[in-house]
Amino acid sequence: MNAAPSPTTPVVIATRESRLALWQAEHVRDRLLNELHLPASLLGMTTKGDQILDRALSKVGGKGLFVKELETALEAGQAQLAVHSLKDVPMELPEGFVLAAVLEREDPRDAFVSPRYADVSSLPQGACVGTSSLRRVVQLLALRPDLRIEPLRGNLDTRLRKLDEGQFDAIVLAAAGLKRLGLGERIRSVFSTEQMIPAAGQGALGLEVRASSTALLAALQGLAHAPSALATQAEREVSRRLGGSCSMPLAAHAVWRDGQMTLHAALGHATEPLRPLFKASLQASVASAQEALALGRQAAEALLAQGGQAYLPSTV
Repeated sequence: MNAAPSPTTPVVIATRESRLALWQAEHVRDRLLNELHLPASLLGMTTKGDQILDRALSKVGGKGLFVKELETALEAGQAQLAVHSLKDVPMELPEGFVLAAVLEREDPRDAFVSPRYADVSSLPQGACVGTSSLRRVVQLLALRPDLRIEPLRGNLDTRLRKLDEGQFDAIVLAAAGLKRLGLGERIRSVFSTEQMIPAAGQGALGLEVRASSTALLAALQGLAHAPSALATQAEREVSRRLGGSCSMPLAAHAVWRDGQMTLHAALGHATEPLRPLFKASLQASVASAQEALALGRQAAEALLAQGGQAYLPSTV
């Protein structure tokens, strides 16, 4: 068993080097010190997901490209903790790695960002909207089948710059990232979770460690937020059951309050985005991770029962 984290030995946090990723890692570093009295330092890294910007993630290996290098640093002992946007974390972690804690969630909704238009309904016919998320593509087209959706990759600042240069009439981004970087004023409107169901884990931060780091694992429970953890467990179980990845337009969003969980999920077609969406909405009493996972499985089964199996890759 590993020794308990020492207040004199800084915990090294592996992080991507984008401005948003660094904000998230610094936020965790500050909480470690202020709440757990554990000093920490950052190890900035560039991942393959940051380097490959000319192709959609679904074409080059998925969101796991954002976490693999950080896990390598954990395995090599260069770092003890990795901070991730939970929506970027694959549903199955490599053997020997665990999610130690899910922090309290920021706004999970999607944001409509445009210099000229107030919301998606205000866009003119055939307007160009930027996003590389298949989940957003199918839900945007369900709202406005006339829109022209164009790929948009890069970090948050790059995406905003492309919008400001006039490459798009509007773009869709996670509200959480904009708010964390003090860019909330760029949000013209937010999509309700009925209009556009968020991605599993959107707005939440996940802390990953080696399973053998038992003392650190125990200490990090002090940062965990139970409502966010239960909600994201249900969401991620929908995706896990359906083999979800960024190559599949799948959405799942849960809210847990006063022992009750409400879960909404949607599944679209990856290559025919104008095909009808399958949707499921469930509510149940949830008091444990096991019950949250069970609700997620029920939502996945409800999507399959409507005919969702025909939308899944043949390997699922």
